[in-house]
Amino acid sequence: MLDYPAARAVAMVAQTGSFEKAAQALHVTPSAVSQRIKHLEERLGVVLIARGNPCAATEQGEWLCRHMEHVGMLEQELVRQLPGLGMDDAPQARVTLSVAVNSDSLATWFVPAMAAFTETSDILLNIAIEDQDHTKDWLENGRVLAAVTTYARPVRGCQVIPLGTLRYATTASPAYMARHFPDGVTPEALSRAPALTFNQKDSMQSDWARGALGHAVSFPTHWMASTHSFIDACVAGVGWGLHPVAMIADHLAAGRLVELVPGHGVDMALYWQINRLAAPRLSALTRHVRAAAGAYLIMP
Repeated sequence: MLDYPAARAVAMVAQTGSFEKAAQALHVTPSAVSQRIKHLEERLGVVLIARGNPCAATEQGEWLCRHMEHVGMLEQELVRQLPGLGMDDAPQARVTLSVAVNSDSLATWFVPAMAAFTETSDILLNIAIEDQDHTKDWLENGRVLAAVTTYARPVRGCQVIPLGTLRYATTASPAYMARHFPDGVTPEALSRAPALTFNQKDSMQSDWARGALGHAVSFPTHWMASTHSFIDACVAGVGWGLHPVAMIADHLAAGRLVELVPGHGVDMALYWQINRLAAPRLSALTRHVRAAAGAYLIMP
């Protein structure tokens, strides 16, 4: 039988990043937290928490954390049906739900979904930012219960809901265009013009170049893992890059940004994948995600 006090200790250390903060949240001593986790690890024969600054759950620990999210939601539902269970002096722990979202969705349409959900729910959200092509890995590894992803096929144990399409334009400042593409955007010119890339997982610039110019092009790049700064850097002439069209509409209208190859952008289909066991208890979150996406994304 699972030692739930020890499992809660694992989940709280993973959530807060330290034994001390977990102890404060659980109203016990750091030594008690450490002993609970140590005994559970010895019993299971696996390491659940990677000690460090901050501490983090191992892959096995992540699975246990997701189980505790399920348990927390079930307990909340039970207390609603049997209020007397929640009337003792012990503070009621709030459930923290882990969700993976790509940065551009978080910067454009996902926050309204969060706001609408948290207005009527006391569940807390732990938003993990990850490239949209890789958020499915977080579901497969048990690190999150739901994710915004480009993966259309259901991840094992999940249900998938189409959200719509996020449209991107490939742009640069007029000064940058004059400096690097005086004779137009050619493969040769592009191979010398610095791009802006979000991180090492971001392949959108390469995919766009292959589609717009007919073959792969290798180009130098700056690295910048910030959606808003990404746009600022383009406007400032640091490099060329892809941005959600709605976020740069004013820049395009004012001429601060221009498309590298007019009419050649990228359409990214997004999906909401959520753990099937959690889906019934998180129907409100799914409803708000679909509504927010519907107000912003291009519908099929």
